[in-house]
Amino acid sequence: MQSPAATRKIIAALSTHHPNATTELIYRNAFELLVATILSAQSTDARVNLVTPAFFERYPDARALAAASPAELERLILSTGFFRQKSKALIGMAQALVDEHHGQVPAQMDLLTALPGVGRKTANVVLGHALGVPGLPVDRHVLRVAGRLGIAEGDDPVKVEAHLCAALPKAIWTRASDTLILHGRRICR
Repeated sequence: MQSPAATRKIIAALSTHHPNATTELIYRNAFELLVATILSAQSTDARVNLVTPAFFERYPDARALAAASPAELERLILSTGFFRQKSKALIGMAQALVDEHHGQVPAQMDLLTALPGVGRKTANVVLGHALGVPGLPVDRHVLRVAGRLGIAEGDDPVKVEAHLCAALPKAIWTRASDTLILHGRRICR
């Protein structure tokens, strides 16, 4: 296992190869990124980006989504897979945002993960990209690449997140995750 100093050097080197690393999901605000990230489960960012323009035209905010008909929502998100579960999670998430947060996406991990359909990875994506709160999302690419590089080990995303966060400065957590994800998608397949 690499030391924290070696981990920082590895991430810095990878960052030079992926200088503009960021999420590939297209969004304009925290609500849109939250929805897009939920939709991205077991799907691709490219597929989600094809679905979200019509989605956000129909459901521009949490209040509109909270009142959605499951059948209508399922038709809109069908191509992302697992559309019934995602529809239920999205409507439940939106209702919780309206009921508990005045329709706004909270900027705290515990409040985000209390929302239906939102786990740590999704919360970290939204925190780091849309809300300016350091977060280190761990997906299959981060697990795989971090293991190959010896900067984290294991298949438990929470443990890998904790290990990487301990080795890296908070200011680069989100960027480090994006860099590992892009490296896994484009180079280290």
